[in-house]
Amino acid sequence: MTDTTVQSAPQQGFAPETFEYKAEMKQLLHLIVHSLYTHPEVFVRELISNASDALNKARFRGLTDSAMLDSSAALEIRITLDSEAKMFTIEDTGIGMTKEDLVGKLGTVASSGTLEFIKSLKEQGTVLDGNMIGQFGVGFYSVFMVADEVTVETRHANADSVGLRWKSDGQGSFTVEEIEKPTRGTRISFRLKDTATEFCEEYRLKSIIQKYSNFVDFPILIAKQGAEPEKANNIRALWQAPKDSINTDEAHEFYKFLTHDFQNPLGYLHLSIEGSVNFKALVFIPETAPMRPFTTDQDKSLHLYTNKVLIEENCKHLLPDYLRFARGVVDTDDLPLNVSREITQSSPQMAKINKVLTSKILSLLQDWATNDTDKYTKFYAAFGQQFKIGINSDFANRDQIVQLLRFDTTQTEKGSLTSLKDYVSRMKSEQKEMYFLTGEHRETMLNNPNLEYFQKNGIEVLLLTDPVDIIVVPSIPEFDGKKLVSIDKADVHVSSSEEAKEPSTLDSALLTLFKEVLGEKVEDVLPSKRLVDSAVTLVVGKEGLDAQMERMMKMLDKDFKGGRKVLEVNMEHPLIKNLSRLQLADAGSPLLRQYILHLYEGALLIESNLASPALFVRRMTEIMTDATK
Repeated sequence: MTDTTVQSAPQQGFAPETFEYKAEMKQLLHLIVHSLYTHPEVFVRELISNASDALNKARFRGLTDSAMLDSSAALEIRITLDSEAKMFTIEDTGIGMTKEDLVGKLGTVASSGTLEFIKSLKEQGTVLDGNMIGQFGVGFYSVFMVADEVTVETRHANADSVGLRWKSDGQGSFTVEEIEKPTRGTRISFRLKDTATEFCEEYRLKSIIQKYSNFVDFPILIAKQGAEPEKANNIRALWQAPKDSINTDEAHEFYKFLTHDFQNPLGYLHLSIEGSVNFKALVFIPETAPMRPFTTDQDKSLHLYTNKVLIEENCKHLLPDYLRFARGVVDTDDLPLNVSREITQSSPQMAKINKVLTSKILSLLQDWATNDTDKYTKFYAAFGQQFKIGINSDFANRDQIVQLLRFDTTQTEKGSLTSLKDYVSRMKSEQKEMYFLTGEHRETMLNNPNLEYFQKNGIEVLLLTDPVDIIVVPSIPEFDGKKLVSIDKADVHVSSSEEAKEPSTLDSALLTLFKEVLGEKVEDVLPSKRLVDSAVTLVVGKEGLDAQMERMMKMLDKDFKGGRKVLEVNMEHPLIKNLSRLQLADAGSPLLRQYILHLYEGALLIESNLASPALFVRRMTEIMTDATK
């Protein structure tokens, strides 16, 4: 329990006294009991937290006051369970309470405006849950969720103090009386409601302690009635320890305990931040990603603690979404204690913690990318897809995120990735733009006709196989003064030495026939500047969507038709020359039109946008049959 900072005068014996709760206190208890019933387990956390506070005060007092009552007593928390009687008792050897404490702290609202705040949240439809209790300084009252009557027996550490008993049913009044209690500290006991008897089960109590209070500084002992007590909290709060006092093995074991991951993490940050915001943290980067990396309900992200007591198991506001692969613990006293989760989200302190953690994690990743490429490659393989989305959400750190992006290219080996910085360093002196191609598979993309000009001339092209890339890359209009350009665009720049020749009269006639046969299927038909070995290819107009984006849109909307594209024709290809001669010989040949349509559908097939493969195969069979007569 909490202690008053003013030492009370020697107390004289007195008969039991009855005190009426103030009106607002009655309302507060009613709201707590009837609004927090879905998370009654938090009463354990709150009672342990109060006991820990009392023990801390006793430990501090003992440093300067040798006359303190029971100065040699062990500092511990003891919980006794009696399942038959449904009794729950928690006792500490802390600082204890005076009569003034009992009346003032257990008989009034803890802080001004608390009741009004809780009522306003309820009126707004805000769900009051277990993470909120205790943030109002009214944690003790959570016990009334599981008990109809509570007894508090206490004695202050002052040598001249007396034992006291506080008792209440949480309805209209409470009593205070003097009792015999030879030792300092506080004992809270109550009979559990029939709906809460689970909290008399040892395994259930241990699970709650390990969830919320595993890192409390003092031993938490659990004893069944008549049995030897057993310690329930066994884990050291490593984030509170000096950085140089823990080794890698200890950190790894802590990570496995915290996350239930059987693998060691790739690395971790041990932070002790002081300044505009104060907090300690132990943050890990896992080696492998969860099964569903983009789910917003990940239960193994950062846990928020205050004084080693869990406040929120999965605090979404400590990190931006793109960094929520990080796992670990953040412990701070700087957050206001009378706020809801929603207000915590928008609090300046939370924003500052988020900013510092983001900066520290990005710096760690940059260090790996520079000095430990193998480790960064592992990280990027696991979390690169999630990490990339930060470019469209974290504008403050956008430049640093861009530096950390990695891509497959036409000049890297399979499985190797490159940075945009390294790509620029390899660019030809006359190259003014950075080029990229989107697709599903590297092998398929390397055979894309649109790559032929670039491969012939040794121009490196980024191969974007990750579906996220089609959202990420357009958000990088340029890097180091170089524009990023899709090679699927119809107006892609090629060097003047490679400009296509002006089409001859014969060629122009064939292009006109292509336009006639294809009609509204294409935006235009043009002689190609980029094709080397292929006869035709489809490219995107200035305002069109590339093939990968079109496929994604069709997955999202089955009625999406996509835009018309430009068909580029390689006028130097032997097949195209043959078609020109066929047209010259017989401009009205039905077979010629079949050839043109087949070339167009073949281009659609290459980019995986052919609507009817069966029809394509049938037409190909007809052409082959005719050719083999």
